Amino acid sequence: MSDGHLPPALATGRLLLPPLAIQDADAIQRVFPQWEVVRFLADQVPWPYPPDGARVYLEQVAIPAMRQGTQWHWSIRTRAEPDVLIGIVSLMDDDTGNNRGFWLDPAHHGKGYMTEASEAATAYWFEVLGKPVLRAPKAVANTASRNISRRGGMRLVGTEERGYVSGRLPTEIWEITREEWIARHPRPPASA
Repeated sequence: MSDGHLPPALATGRLLLPPLAIQDADAIQRVFPQWEVVRFLADQVPWPYPPDGARVYLEQVAIPAMRQGTQWHWSIRTRAEPDVLIGIVSLMDDDTGNNRGFWLDPAHHGKGYMTEASEAATAYWFEVLGKPVLRAPKAVANTASRNISRRGGMRLVGTEERGYVSGRLPTEIWEITREEWIARHPRPPASA
């Protein structure tokens, strides 16, 4: 397996999004195991979070999936503090019902960082990978995440119940097509 499938670093006006690496394990282990971070994540996340949870996740899930070209994971860092991991944004092509996920350190909530990171990842999904549709399930109770989907032009296409770290919860499925994305993000015409 080569690193040819590892995604490129992304950037926004305020954020740097380098691809996840094994060197991120300690930072993830410090920030991730907070109830406010994990409660609305899929119930496959172990809870209580084990002391080696981040390293195991990187070594056995995230990095192998990136090398296989089925998932893309970026750490989220501010330009002001590029050495401090504050969250993760991910794209998954191996689950048709869940293509994007993210989490952010609660100390950085309410600043619009996740909206920026999600937009950058969604642009990669449609503009680089050329995928036809992006779907993201959200616990109905996860208002902040639902608002990010709404602001990003996604629309509600279904409801169901799913398992989360906090239990089985009513869930909304949000979706945006490539055509809808492109209509919201027109590119200037190429100059001659």
